[in-house]
Parts: sequence; structure tokens; C-alpha cells
Amino acid sequence: MTHTQLYTGTQAAALATQWRRTLSADAAAVSLSAISQWRRRGHLTPAGLDDHGRPLYALTDIAAAEQATRSRALRLVGIPTP
Repeated sequence: MTHTQLYTGTQAAALATQWRRTLSADAAAVSLSAISQWRRRGHLTPAGLDDHGRPLYALTDIAAAEQATRSRALRLVGIPTP
């Protein structure tokens, strides 16, 4: 059985911020509220719950949500996208 690492919303935001800043040093940070918005908008689905009932997210799902929202985020901070 394969175990998939799951991340809290705060951890997901930190990972997505790291990926965006790898692409552009001027990219905006991804906040916990952004993770919540991604979830509400259907970009990110929880893969489980932690011991406190908080949603946990799979790395591949975080990456897909970050990629799906990247262009808009970069435009908001004035960085042109291809």
C-alpha cells in the first residue's frame, strides 16, 4: 500500500508560495485564505482530515491548484504571463 503525504492548508500555502517564487521572485505569496478559496472554487479537494478535523491536501492536488491559478495571481502583482 502506498502512503501519500498530506498537507494542512498552511503547509499547502507555503508550498504553493515556494513554487510561485521559483518561477518569479516577485510573485505574490499564497495565503491560507487563498487555499480556502481554491477549495471553494473547486480547484482543490481535501484528501483527508487531520486529528482536529481540518482538511488535508495531497501534494499533486496542491500543485495542480497552484498551476491553475498562477496566471491570475501573477497578473494581480503586475507580472506578465505568456
